[in-house]
Amino acid sequence: MTKNRLEAFSDGVLAIIITIMVLELRPPHGSSWHELAALTPKFAAYVLSYLYLGIYWNNHHHLMHAVDRVDGAIMWANLHLLFWLSVVPFTTAWVGETATPDLASAPAEPAALYGFTLLMAGMGYYILARTIIAEQLRHSGGTHSRLRDAVGQDTKGIASLALYLAGSALAFVNPWIAYGLFATVAVIWLVPDRRISRRSISD
Repeated sequence: MTKNRLEAFSDGVLAIIITIMVLELRPPHGSSWHELAALTPKFAAYVLSYLYLGIYWNNHHHLMHAVDRVDGAIMWANLHLLFWLSVVPFTTAWVGETATPDLASAPAEPAALYGFTLLMAGMGYYILARTIIAEQLRHSGGTHSRLRDAVGQDTKGIASLALYLAGSALAFVNPWIAYGLFATVAVIWLVPDRRISRRSISD
């Protein structure tokens, strides 16, 4: 399989995921602003998840810049990432249905599951990157990997995983702390990781 085909397949899956997620947005039954405002938690959950899916799409695109060959391990690692991203509409819908502006009564379980999904998606991306690095090292006899040279120790990615884990745990203290941490990670990643694309262009 060529990397272009892998990227096209991933783009299609992400487009379907976003489509499924937006179909969960239902208009209010009434016509007042008050009834529309009641949908604010659901819309906020959709916006956050949309940002995350956009971030993954953007960075997956940059990741593919550093790929030379696609083997079976990379294909399965990519499918593993897409699996966890495909769960995002489900957890987003649960958060949207149960979230409430009342900080005291917001349920912990949806926030914790949402954070767990983000954690697993983040791990999926990390595994995909490491699988690509392993393939490049094998092909070069263990001497060179463009992706490894570009991302280094990936401190940003590892820190994001730690924040997802912390958010999932803190959801049982106060779910809104968890949502705040998840939003913080999204803001950190809003600027695409240009290390990969810069390295690919220079090579």
